[in-house]
Amino acid sequence: MKNWKDIISHTTFRYIDHSEERNFHKKSYTALTSFAVDDALAMSVSNGDSPPAIRLWVHPPTIVLGIPDARLPFLEEGVNYLTDLDYHVVVRNSGGLAVALDRGVLNLSLVIPGVHHLSIQDCYEAMVSFVQYMLRDLTDEIVAYEIVGSYCPGDYDLSIGGKKFAGISQRRVKDGASIQIYLDVEGNSKERASVIRHFYELSKKNEATKFDYPTIEPAVMASLSELLGVQLTVDAMKERVLAALVDFSEEIVRTEFSDAELAVFEKRYVQMIKRNETVALMQK
Repeated sequence: MKNWKDIISHTTFRYIDHSEERNFHKKSYTALTSFAVDDALAMSVSNGDSPPAIRLWVHPPTIVLGIPDARLPFLEEGVNYLTDLDYHVVVRNSGGLAVALDRGVLNLSLVIPGVHHLSIQDCYEAMVSFVQYMLRDLTDEIVAYEIVGSYCPGDYDLSIGGKKFAGISQRRVKDGASIQIYLDVEGNSKERASVIRHFYELSKKNEATKFDYPTIEPAVMASLSELLGVQLTVDAMKERVLAALVDFSEEIVRTEFSDAELAVFEKRYVQMIKRNETVALMQK
């Protein structure tokens, strides 16, 4: 597997901490907002209007569905179940399947240009190596391969001892890409997995489907705090992200969103709202 320096040649990065946001550009700061923000950033770095960026984001209890999840035969029953548990439900615009977010989960977006010359695997491996580096003092056992029985399974699941703590997705916009990872830092991972397992049981039942939805086994999921035997917090992980970025950069800038970026955000936000119209009606 390639490391960061094999893939990323940039030395200036934009650092954006949205983990405490409650509103963004007069919009309530939900996961819908986050995906629109990442699209705006991807467009900006693609055009050369922004340096590559690392963005941190955290949301209250939210189940983020993948595009295939929106085609589940009994989706409304599953969404009603999640809503009854006080989860907000959204459908994202990047790859993958359902994941659970809450205040114990740190999301990290790496937004880079020049992806016409980078494979999808290269982008994933850049994120894997970044996570390995920022936790290097605690473990050298982080590996990437599909964890069968996890939610949102994929070739770049991150695990320790066969238990998954992170998953990565990727979205490309023009010549920019947002590589997004959720890091299960603290909290009850098995409870999160049990919720998603029951969501699939209600939404699919025994119906035959063209898409192969996962059978969730909560025992294969765990938080970093549990796996490492230390009391990691989201705030502590944020500090590790910034420290790793300092090591990988010559310059870090913290600039506000430009008018052009906000204009793109507005358009992408409208697209996200439209994508989520059906699921939004189920949560009324």
